[in-house]
Amino acid sequence: MKPLVSIIMGSTSDYPVMEKAANFLNEMEIPFEINALSAHRTPEQVEKFAKNAHDNGIKIIIAGAGMAAHLPGVVAAMTPIPVIGVPIKASLDGLDALLAIVQMPPGIPVATVAINGALNAGVLAAQMLGTNDAEIFNKTVSYKENLKGKIVKANEDLKQHQFKFRVS
Repeated sequence: MKPLVSIIMGSTSDYPVMEKAANFLNEMEIPFEINALSAHRTPEQVEKFAKNAHDNGIKIIIAGAGMAAHLPGVVAAMTPIPVIGVPIKASLDGLDALLAIVQMPPGIPVATVAINGALNAGVLAAQMLGTNDAEIFNKTVSYKENLKGKIVKANEDLKQHQFKFRVS
């Protein structure tokens, strides 16, 4: 089994956030790899990874980073593979990371999810893969249908709470 998605993060302190993408991909039975790579501390390893990702069968890269958050953009500059950036809340409520990832120059796009939004990065990766894979597509459709069911159940549960002036 070869990975289709690569999850990378600036350091293992980002793992509690990035684990959500890994858990989702695992649930969807999409092969992935997960590694720590730092644009600032291990730039040679980042370059080697980015330049070889396509040859290694990677279809999508999910890159999480906090603070200066250069990892997603640096990787996007070195590979034609789509990169999904996950800004990690490390300082300034994560706004520094969000802006660093989303403000890319023309021609170097990084799809960007919400601060600490690794789950959505995993969902987006699955949807992208699903455009060419009916099995993955159907799994993402089922996942979203289950989300609807959770809200329907939540509303049923809310009906159990009684208030004197509640009108609904």
